[in-house]
Amino acid sequence: MKKIHPFEPIYDSNSQILILGTLPSVESVKQGFYYMHPQNRFWKILSKIYSKDAYHMSIEEKKEFLLEHQIALYDVVAQCSIELSSDASIQNVRYTDIKMLIQKTSISRILLNGTKAYQLFLKAYPEYKDMAICLPSTSSANAKIQLEELTEHWKQALL
Repeated sequence: MKKIHPFEPIYDSNSQILILGTLPSVESVKQGFYYMHPQNRFWKILSKIYSKDAYHMSIEEKKEFLLEHQIALYDVVAQCSIELSSDASIQNVRYTDIKMLIQKTSISRILLNGTKAYQLFLKAYPEYKDMAICLPSTSSANAKIQLEELTEHWKQALL
């Protein structure tokens, strides 16, 4: 099934860290924002790292929270063929404009949420390889890594 990325990137000129996933899940699209599937651990991890409950914030509060911590948020894929929310099924990729984001911000680090996002990013933007850090996916599909260990990986990359 063909899917087009539904959200704008979250960033401002002060953003220093860019977090990229592949593209929003079916549930996130339904709820209107990034990482909104209740089983995805993204907002729980940020809550633990920054000692503030981002998980229960409204979408507007989540945006403010990200910008307050100089974090930009977007995805690598602008459009693709995909089965439901399965990264493994992604094909026929059209990429988002990451160069524009880097030019309009102070981004010096790019955190990739999972191996598939990292692989796609390097394919499209090999020139940013030195800025890119592949982190374990926050998806519930990555259940082999417990929340505490996942949080530690992300904390080292964010702080």
